[in-house]
Amino acid sequence: MNYRWFSTDIVIRPDDIDVNAHVHNSRYLDLVLAARYDQMARCYGMAMEAFLRLGFSWVNTKTYIEHKRELVMGDVAVVRTRVGEMYPKGVRVEFEILRQATGKLCADGWQEYTMISVQSGRAVVIPDEIRRIYSIQQ
Repeated sequence: MNYRWFSTDIVIRPDDIDVNAHVHNSRYLDLVLAARYDQMARCYGMAMEAFLRLGFSWVNTKTYIEHKRELVMGDVAVVRTRVGEMYPKGVRVEFEILRQATGKLCADGWQEYTMISVQSGRAVVIPDEIRRIYSIQQ
């Protein structure tokens, strides 16, 4: 199944920069997290707060990232994400981070999340309604 890509623009700030004068490698995942929060509300119509109200949350279980080229202060990062695959109790989110000025890929990868019950902290099956909301195809 081909799920739809969504994008969020994020300006690189001074606190993103490391001693090598470019974005620290850990901040790339912060960019992805910020973009997902934005896209959950804006693009899917179901923000993280809605999951919490229903008694659900997401736990990151795996992360893979490849750094291609650096981002520097003042760059605008275009963070594109999509559902890559859905599992009974989780989801793989694929991402790309591009430099807006050039359109060149700076990093890409994926993250896997498991849906949990807030009450028990245990993995739960993703309800059909949530699966439907997050299954936007191209």
